[in-house]
Amino acid sequence: MKKYSIVLLFLFFVFTAFKTNKPVYLLFNEKGKKVKYEKMVRQMEEADIVLFGELHNNAIAHWLQLELTKNLYELKDSNLMLGAEMFESDNQLILDEYFGGLISQTRFEAEVRLWNNYKTDYKPLVEFARENELRFVATNIPRRYASLVNSKGFEGLEELSDEAKTFLPPLPVLYDPELPAYKNMLNMEGMGSHVNENFPKAQAIKDATMAHFILENWQPGKLLIHYHGAYHSDNFEGIYWYLKQQNPDLNIVTITTVSQKDISELTEKNTGKADFTICVDEDMTTTY
Repeated sequence: MKKYSIVLLFLFFVFTAFKTNKPVYLLFNEKGKKVKYEKMVRQMEEADIVLFGELHNNAIAHWLQLELTKNLYELKDSNLMLGAEMFESDNQLILDEYFGGLISQTRFEAEVRLWNNYKTDYKPLVEFARENELRFVATNIPRRYASLVNSKGFEGLEELSDEAKTFLPPLPVLYDPELPAYKNMLNMEGMGSHVNENFPKAQAIKDATMAHFILENWQPGKLLIHYHGAYHSDNFEGIYWYLKQQNPDLNIVTITTVSQKDISELTEKNTGKADFTICVDEDMTTTY
């Protein structure tokens, strides 16, 4: 019942926005200028990889993820691929078995480590890919190994078995502690004793793993759209940085999602984070 209440509230906001000419979101380019959705899609048509950074509980971002995926499928057909932070690399086999019709939806959802908001926010993407026979890549590091890095640093990964290492990028992992995304994590407020020199490394191993499995599955001529939290690609760092380290010639388009009280123009801190920014009214309902 809660899921349907969220959907109804979302539709209320959207239709009210249309009626009053008060949009619930606007799109901006890297320079902070308003752009039309169609222009964003045209630019992505020529890309190798699209990095879609979301706010995990943002209803507009999730709606646009599905709409954009549908539009890109119309343009790319079987040359479209999907990938997501929300699925860990050791679950790829289960995803493949579900897409191949070997296991039921019930069995799939019971055995994969799904996020709590899977049914409202990510299931539509998974089912769209399955129905259209598109590759869906589980890119994230198994969370137990991210925790290992948080406690022991990258050195902890060397202790894993050869089988376990197949779920990781090649070791040792490249790491630049001076990148602002990682450096700023050491000064995050409210984290207390959780912040130590390994804290940003745990973030970096997620970024490196996602980049690794994106590239392991991507092929020239294909377009892979990847869904993840915005921090993983904001300011052209994180996944983007790792992808470019391995293949500088990749044509990558990034999207981020922000929330503001006034969406008529981007604030200074929200400008320049990505090629395209989805700016959502902060009063928009969330999915959790």
